[in-house]
Amino acid sequence: MVGEITRKDQALLKEILLNETGHNLAPEMKACQDEHRRILLEQTKLLKETGQRTQSKGQSFPILNRYVDIKIVADVYFRRQTFQEHEALAAAGELNEYRLRHKMQGELERITPGRLFRWCYRSGRTPHFVMVSGVAGVGKSTLAQKFVFDWATGKHYQKFTFVFFFKFRDLNTVGEKTSLESLIQREYPNLHSKLDTILQEPPKLLFIFDGLDESNSNLDLGRNAEFCAQPGDVKPVGVIVASLLKEKILKGCSVLLTSRPSNLARLERGVLHRVASIVGFLSQEREKYFHNFFGEAAVAKEALAHVRESQVLYTLCYNPSYCWITCTALQPCFTSEAGQPHPLPKTVTQLFVSYIRHVMVNHTKELPERERARKMMIQLGWLAEYGLQHRTLLFDQAQLEAFNVDSSPLVKTFLVENIQSATSPPVVTYSFVHLTVQEFFAALVHYLDFKEDNFRYIMAAVQEAQGGEYEIFLRFLSGLSQFETRAPLESLLGKFSPVTARQVIDWILKTDCSDFLQMERHLDGKKRTLNFFNLLFEAHNKLLVSQALGGDGDASMDFSELYLMPVDCVILAYVLSCCGKIDLLNLDTCFIQNEGLQRLSLELHRIRELRLCNNDLSNPSTKELVSILKHKECRLEILSLAKNALTGQCCKDLSLALLENRTLLNLDLSKNKLQDQGLSDLLKVFRSPQSRIQKLLIQENALSDVSFEALCSALADNTSLRYLDVSGNPFTDMCAEDVHTLILTCPALTEIRYHQASLFLSVFTPKGI
Repeated sequence: MVGEITRKDQALLKEILLNETGHNLAPEMKACQDEHRRILLEQTKLLKETGQRTQSKGQSFPILNRYVDIKIVADVYFRRQTFQEHEALAAAGELNEYRLRHKMQGELERITPGRLFRWCYRSGRTPHFVMVSGVAGVGKSTLAQKFVFDWATGKHYQKFTFVFFFKFRDLNTVGEKTSLESLIQREYPNLHSKLDTILQEPPKLLFIFDGLDESNSNLDLGRNAEFCAQPGDVKPVGVIVASLLKEKILKGCSVLLTSRPSNLARLERGVLHRVASIVGFLSQEREKYFHNFFGEAAVAKEALAHVRESQVLYTLCYNPSYCWITCTALQPCFTSEAGQPHPLPKTVTQLFVSYIRHVMVNHTKELPERERARKMMIQLGWLAEYGLQHRTLLFDQAQLEAFNVDSSPLVKTFLVENIQSATSPPVVTYSFVHLTVQEFFAALVHYLDFKEDNFRYIMAAVQEAQGGEYEIFLRFLSGLSQFETRAPLESLLGKFSPVTARQVIDWILKTDCSDFLQMERHLDGKKRTLNFFNLLFEAHNKLLVSQALGGDGDASMDFSELYLMPVDCVILAYVLSCCGKIDLLNLDTCFIQNEGLQRLSLELHRIRELRLCNNDLSNPSTKELVSILKHKECRLEILSLAKNALTGQCCKDLSLALLENRTLLNLDLSKNKLQDQGLSDLLKVFRSPQSRIQKLLIQENALSDVSFEALCSALADNTSLRYLDVSGNPFTDMCAEDVHTLILTCPALTEIRYHQASLFLSVFTPKGI
């Protein structure tokens, strides 16, 4: 704000007033604007919600009653490479990557929708071209609708005389080519007589294009791309939008785009003046949503507790759409009227199985008999798979007829009708209630109606895909291979194909895991490894995991420098639980923090060498470290905890665990904050004749001369320690005598690294000189 005031001075007051009151218009143009506002108000005053728990069809509510302020962070530096993980499950990870970059570089700014076109501190300009990014269901379209509604009611951005609102899913139906003028007249025929006049002042115009990821037209912003020269030029929709962004037509106008994150990587960075990301529900909003959904506080609390414990499901709930799906799926598990409680879902596939079953049983007026219901679900499934392969989210009546999809109550439970009323006659299209529901049906159909050629074709497409577009489909396909997971649907639809389950398991087993378990890989390889582990988690088959990773042989896993969220740690912990022994697990610089370690801790006793450097672990993590070291089957020999936030307060509990442990040989506590008291507690371990630790690194722990004297005393009779690194601590010359004493008296010590205040590094080898 200070920067904006400094840069604009008096012009800022003029801009603020203009945003509140708008431009002075001639009477005929004012009448035209008022009519345009009325039409936009009618189009946006109702917020359509599909699949509410008491409805099988969509229902509309006043947007002011339903809209929740959406939290947005800007300005996001989007990455050039393709996102490897599908947005639906990876979005939380992307958000945390944004938070991580914010923590490290201070790039992000939290803004309100009303400031999207206000001055940008980072670029030092007022943005004209803005992208709002977010995953499916997080609220992009709702934000765009509310933005238009607020303009129509005079709440903000009155500096724009006219706002034009388009949805890419509707633009897909206009034909191969059109013109900007035709698009406006098609959507807003009332503007036909005044359009030439309106387009004469581009700085007063705002174009909103919602859902770039749903567009069938390519948006090419390169130097050699095709562009329009005039608003009347007939071109593909993508060329028209690109021409606005490159200022080839209507120079000075403003454009707001919404898209899923995967499309950002394909856009030229300099074109967009601001890129913002919707963060979705934070913890308090999730809690409020659960309470509103279940009504009873006790039931809501119990359901939320299960979701939090699962972590996989809790991560999904950052997204409002997934939050509703999760609550719907859990309803029969926690509500008294549901009768006998249903098994609690633990995986995403189990969650969607519960959701589909619950909707079929409770939100369909008459559930058809089994064979008829199975046939309907098969027809929906092949439609969904066609859409997945052809990147189609909207289906017309002809496509429904081609797949024999009728308008029965069961079908309407999962398909919603979209009516574009501005056209004459109105255009009607259909879509699944959520993209992920479509992906679930695309996987489900292969179990209900297995066709060898179709299965081979889709798996070939999966192999060739590079952008992660089949990730969620694959997770569902893998999850449904597990009998207990699919059983609730089999009771309604009949037996699933065992051939499909066998084919999926064989495909997983044929995946070459040697690359996954190599120690030197690029970050993309580590992401692919994590994606593969997600498939194994969804399958929930311990024997399959063991076979896929090479049986009982010692494996090595390296995820260093890959940001791991708590949900990733849950996935990794499950995979570890299925493995006999792990030689090395490298989690250096994964920023797992205390919560991540808590999720992993039950399985870390299996590791021979565990690297946890630079993970922001603090004293609360001591509980998990102690449990690992004291586990009766602990095989940990090397433990690296360098560059964390451990203090001397953790050393007492840690030393008690080390006294009980009989496996640890190497301990690295460098670059923490142990200080003198912490080391004093830790040295109790080395006074014990049972101590087996051979290597101790305690660099840069703010140790004083007092600590060196304590070291001499503790190690005088120690027969195991061979290597000691105390460099980087502020010792003075007064320690020289203690160093000499330590060399002469410690019977096993062969190497000491001692960093004096003069920054001179000495390496003493007292034995065998």
